Amino acid sequence: MISFIVPAYNEERLLGPTLDALHAAARAVGESYELVVVDDGSTDRTALVAQHRGALPVSVAHRQIAAARNSGARAARGELFIFVDADTIVYEATIRGVVDAWRDGAVGGGAAVEFDGTVPLYARLLLPVLVRLFRAARLAAGCFLFCTRSAFVAVNGFDEAFFGAEEVVMSRALKRHGKFVVLRQAVTKSGRKLRTHSAREILMVMCRLVRVHHPWTRDRHAIVAWPVRSVVG
Repeated sequence: MISFIVPAYNEERLLGPTLDALHAAARAVGESYELVVVDDGSTDRTALVAQHRGALPVSVAHRQIAAARNSGARAARGELFIFVDADTIVYEATIRGVVDAWRDGAVGGGAAVEFDGTVPLYARLLLPVLVRLFRAARLAAGCFLFCTRSAFVAVNGFDEAFFGAEEVVMSRALKRHGKFVVLRQAVTKSGRKLRTHSAREILMVMCRLVRVHHPWTRDRHAIVAWPVRSVVG
């Protein structure tokens, strides 16, 4: 069984399309699956959206994506975990790629990332470069990461010491455990933060998150102060 684990905080507007896309992709692939939505202290209708889409709701109050993902994994029943952001659309071809990689012995991996809608020119120019760099380094973008249950347990899940760049830390841990791949198939992440924040803000966040061991990535207050933290993950 595949467990799709979706952490969410005040995502009532975008969560529905994300879950609908996961249902459609998983049904087309023909694998048994479940949707697990980790509602991390939302104050809107996120939990209701999850329930109406047939997802297993997990209510937590971590306000930290690494901890929320770990809580979702503890509630999940599948042998393959796919972690998806609440504002990210996943397609049948991507799920097929994940299943093929899994059957070929991969313990984890990621996918290429695209943004929806119109985004600034710098983002259109920078994104292909980042996608190639992440694939060359075999690192998953935070909006989409998959791994086997056994690998997740072996590396002790997402490192909750990190409030940013946790997907990079997880990718490196999984690579040490076994075969890790970055698929050429893509997922589509909301470009909303690219449309509402300046290039300077976005680039500063990205530069800091790439430096995994920068003290900023372990500082809850510093991460919370940057609303664009999740733009690339």
